[in-house]
Amino acid sequence: MTRLLLAHDLGTTGDKATLFDTEGRLVASAFGGYDVYHPQPTWAEQDPADWWRAVRDTTRRLLAAPGVAARDIAAISFSGHMMGCLPVDAAGRPLYRCLIWADQRAEAQANRVAAAVGTERVYRITGHRIGPTYSVAKILWLRDHQPAVFAATHKFLHVKDYIAHRMTGVFATDPSDASGMCLYDLDAGQWSAEILDAAGLTEARLPTIRASTDVIGGVTRAAADELGLAVGTPVVIGGGDGATATVGATAVREGIAYNYIGTSSWIAYASRSPVYDPAQRVFNMAHMVPGMYIPCGAMQAAGGSYQWLRRQVAWSEEAEALEAGEDVYEVMNRRAAASVPGAHGLLFLPYLQGERSPHWDPRARGGWIGLQVTHTRADLMRAVLEGVTFNLRSILDVFLAAGATIDEMLVIGGGAQGQLWRQIMADIYGRPVLRPRLLHEAASLGAAVAAGIGVGLFRDFDVVNDMVEIVDRQLPDPAARTTYERLYPTFAAAYERLVPVFHELSTLA
Repeated sequence: MTRLLLAHDLGTTGDKATLFDTEGRLVASAFGGYDVYHPQPTWAEQDPADWWRAVRDTTRRLLAAPGVAARDIAAISFSGHMMGCLPVDAAGRPLYRCLIWADQRAEAQANRVAAAVGTERVYRITGHRIGPTYSVAKILWLRDHQPAVFAATHKFLHVKDYIAHRMTGVFATDPSDASGMCLYDLDAGQWSAEILDAAGLTEARLPTIRASTDVIGGVTRAAADELGLAVGTPVVIGGGDGATATVGATAVREGIAYNYIGTSSWIAYASRSPVYDPAQRVFNMAHMVPGMYIPCGAMQAAGGSYQWLRRQVAWSEEAEALEAGEDVYEVMNRRAAASVPGAHGLLFLPYLQGERSPHWDPRARGGWIGLQVTHTRADLMRAVLEGVTFNLRSILDVFLAAGATIDEMLVIGGGAQGQLWRQIMADIYGRPVLRPRLLHEAASLGAAVAAGIGVGLFRDFDVVNDMVEIVDRQLPDPAARTTYERLYPTFAAAYERLVPVFHELSTLA
């Protein structure tokens, strides 16, 4: 009998359900979208009914694929967006929409935790700098502003944990998602009594922490009837999307690094110990591999900067792509390739949505610097790709300064499709850049590997190395590297010198 692993990757825009065989081959996939609601400017919410609807629809579409049957599913697991806050009652019924990672309403609550525990102490306990993004602040916001909801809450869940409960009736999470709440003691591997006490919260309202590979239960009759699955199909809890992507990018052994390039971007690697940066420029998550960690630095607008360029500037490229039946980004990449490394002395600061790593400055602003009448559209486009990569280089430098040995960089995500951008990365990072065959399925593959380990089909996470095929490799070009090494300090200085200007502009927006 065919043995298949079903992974649900619950992202911000929708659920990507994927079937893999035991060799890691992609058998079938389906996507079901859902919305983000913004009742106020800094709020970002999702309705868990939308999540379940997407999971139900994608599961049924996969089971309708030729040659696929419910009895073939050996196990189910999950990847999900992190740092959320969904209050549910004892029956698992949602009491409020989920406050997702992008929600920034809880700044006052984050500041209270910082004052009670100390920002440095929070960072040392959790591996994260306290802020409104994190679940603890959102839980406290509900206590302050929705006291009836808070009083009725049995558990606060993440997206994947809610779907796992709908399938099994079990309340559980895993170390990776727990470590993104600013409530988890990273070294001890358990909820932090110190932060819980300071926040006036109890561990009883948090889900039980299980290993990412644990089978937490089987699909119930009610869930099987809705989803079309077999009753009792094993459900493995899986991990947060940052952790599952890390596994899917083969970063399961010390020092292996990868760069995700989507709307946002991050650089992360597998480590036997967290990286506690004195300036708190990077953060740390628990790995899905027991005893390991994921030091990570994330920026806001990576592919998002290129998307903005397409919408606001690349009208002629859009028209050219439409006429030729091409992807507009391929046309933009050709245009950018007509420029030269350094874009004829033009810099782009990619801070279109403020910035996380390395600056953690919500008031940072973007822009081109050094514009002259001789600059062309090609220069504008190349400078955007270079500016994003310079900022990512600054994250990489934090890890190298901390003693990490990173010899090459695997890239995943939609931005990794363009050969030009991968070459720019190799030249700016000074390291080979590797492109796997599957760019969009790393998180799904990581969840599927966890499922396979959970039911004994795989021995350990090292199996992923046999599943990921590298299909292209860009090596640094010495001449381009020399140019970028000269330009990089100027890029770094540009932000520092413009901070007062950025902060003044933020008061006028």
